[in-house]
Amino acid sequence: MQTIGLAEFRTSSSGGLVLSNFKLTELLADPAAEGSRVAQLKIAVQEMFQALKLKPGRVNYAIPAQSVFTRFVKLPSVEADQVEQIITFEAQQNVPFPINEVVWDYQLVGGQENNKMEVVLVAIKADLLDELNDAVEDFGLKTNVVDVAPMALYNAFRYNYSDMSGCSLLIDIGSRTTNLIFVEPNKVFSRSIPIGGSTVTGAIAKEFNEPFGAAEERKKAVGFVSLGGAYAEANDPDVARVSKMIRNSMTRLHSEISRSISFYRSQQGGSQPARVFLCGGSTSLSYMREFFAEKLQLPIEFFNPLRNVTVSNDVNMDEAGRGAHLLGELVGLSLRSITDCPMELNLQPASVVRAQSLSQKRPYIVLAGVCLLLSLAGWWIYYQRATQVESAVIGQLEQKIAPLKQKEAQFQAANREIQATKATAAPFLEAVDERSFWPSLIDDLNAKLPSRFIWITEFEPMQISADRKMVPLMGDLTGKPAVAEPTPETIERPAPGDATAAKPTLGLRLHGLYLDNQNQAAVVDEFAKKLEESPFVGKVTVVTRGTPTQTEWAYDYELQLELKKAISTK
Repeated sequence: MQTIGLAEFRTSSSGGLVLSNFKLTELLADPAAEGSRVAQLKIAVQEMFQALKLKPGRVNYAIPAQSVFTRFVKLPSVEADQVEQIITFEAQQNVPFPINEVVWDYQLVGGQENNKMEVVLVAIKADLLDELNDAVEDFGLKTNVVDVAPMALYNAFRYNYSDMSGCSLLIDIGSRTTNLIFVEPNKVFSRSIPIGGSTVTGAIAKEFNEPFGAAEERKKAVGFVSLGGAYAEANDPDVARVSKMIRNSMTRLHSEISRSISFYRSQQGGSQPARVFLCGGSTSLSYMREFFAEKLQLPIEFFNPLRNVTVSNDVNMDEAGRGAHLLGELVGLSLRSITDCPMELNLQPASVVRAQSLSQKRPYIVLAGVCLLLSLAGWWIYYQRATQVESAVIGQLEQKIAPLKQKEAQFQAANREIQATKATAAPFLEAVDERSFWPSLIDDLNAKLPSRFIWITEFEPMQISADRKMVPLMGDLTGKPAVAEPTPETIERPAPGDATAAKPTLGLRLHGLYLDNQNQAAVVDEFAKKLEESPFVGKVTVVTRGTPTQTEWAYDYELQLELKKAISTK
């Protein structure tokens, strides 16, 4: 969250790990700059990448515990083929986000006891992971492993302190959180406490009423853990105030550590820690070791991640010594590429998984491409030979086709005459067909008319205009047509063969009365519904429907019908 480390490792001839180069840099400590964290990360990675003169390649990186959801759960022992299923279900229950919005992984830890298996689940929001991954890959690096910082630290501890028996407690005091890692030969458990170096800095900034960055510099320059008790305070009162605030924060941290130890022993079935190892950026404060030795009453050591790692002669030994407490995660990450590790979680983004899958398939894709090219070459040779044979056959056929083309021209002329005759006869055939249209329509309307309570008093043909309005086709009582006769200049000539181009869409206006009855106006709705079943009617609109007043014996109604068939009005 505050310190970014980049290191290059190689393997020795004996298979051991060799630190070739490393660099550490710090981001802005102020929490107010949290929104620019990814941008800072990009700049930091670029500067370290250029300073170490590294070539683009595959990279393993770790995400801080604060950004990752981690949960240790105990599940019933099941068959090997059911483990994936039960863990997926458990992840859906425990991860506090929709499972399709996170990248998650798991690993079985320890053995199976009392028909129980212990699993560690880790998950991170996919969008946050993509931002971090883009910041890492911007400079030609290709993601190989995405680990979680406490688990990388655990792998480094097991590599360097494999001879330890009993329970060891690794306390990683970082910027935002303190990570506790309980390590036993066949057991591991981690927990994050939201107390770290930024907690101390925030208290100093508040006490001295100064910016967060200035408080951070004050803490680094003069800060130490006050020994308390009979020990004399610093001569400078400001330094004494800083040391007391650091001690207060560490006292709170000690209380949380004690509770975590009790939880580990009672709920996780762990053992009492036999020793404690300190690491993390905040352990560089003076008297940190003495404070925890006093509080925990256990042997306290600083974790040395380079204990079993060879340091190259090109590395500045003084810098390696001063930064050893910050190299644990880097050593743990490097081990993922050279050996099997006790904890092998990998939170690869979906884009990385797709790229690696494509990379694994690339040889097969290339081979398939070669086979395709060979196949195309074979087909090309085949078609070349086929073209030669076809050309010879075509030459023979063309001699036989010439007389047939003359016959084809005669058939086409005869067909044109037939089509012209059909076009001449079409209006007469259509007139015969339309002659029975209106009687058939009236018969159908009569058949759909309910036998009681309703009758038709007016039947008026209508023409449907371009804007879908109905206009009387027969005109008003003066005899003047409702639709003006087109002049020769305005007549739109139909295209040849288009028999329906001059036919308007017609409709009907039905006006009538319905008797006062038990169902009242519903008899009109029933009539309209039956009309929609007619093969002649496309759409029925109820224009008016008189409301019963209980004082009259009959009421008006009006329906407008849109006909399906367009016919001539001449």
